[in-house]
Amino acid sequence: MTARRVVVLDHGSGNVHSAVRALERVGATVELTADRQRALDADGLLLPGVGNFHACVRGMRAADAPRIIDVRLSGGRPVLGVCVGMQALFESSTEPSAVAEEGLAEWPGTVERLEAPVVPHMGWTEVDVPAGSTLFAGVESERFYFVHSYAVRTWTMPEPTGHFAVVAPKVTTATHGDRFVAAVENGPLSATQFHPEKSGEAGLHLLETWVRSF
Repeated sequence: MTARRVVVLDHGSGNVHSAVRALERVGATVELTADRQRALDADGLLLPGVGNFHACVRGMRAADAPRIIDVRLSGGRPVLGVCVGMQALFESSTEPSAVAEEGLAEWPGTVERLEAPVVPHMGWTEVDVPAGSTLFAGVESERFYFVHSYAVRTWTMPEPTGHFAVVAPKVTTATHGDRFVAAVENGPLSATQFHPEKSGEAGLHLLETWVRSF
């Protein structure tokens, strides 16, 4: 099988080379770039993110990520958000910032600070995978590596319009103090709050499953 070409969108979100290496390990040809056309033409697009929600979204907008994502999804082209790259796909965040920035609003919901005895949530945690998940096939009972203080704590099923008319979202949750959204599968748009590239063999299996889906 011809190696799938994956672009990791370089929008200034810190060290993303671990994601590049992990994708290469599962057989993808990987390019780290901010080039709009390369991101549009790739078989798969990974949207990374670390740090502050608002700064991350500003970097994404500067890289034309909203337009790139919308064009890809309209053609059924896969996009995977990771960590703050997942959070950015929601409408807003309560995370403090000198300059507030609304999210990309692919999904409804607000990113909020976790309510837990210890924050940040840092370490390996089991996830509750819904029936019929494709992304987690074969690793439904595994643990994944999280590093975050904020998450989407309430999922509201969106109205069946736009991208949501294609496939009903499958929502995976996890618990740290309270429950939060750990992953979403929504047709060509998927995302994980945890870092699959830092989640050992289970994370590599998930990335391989994603790459083999296109």
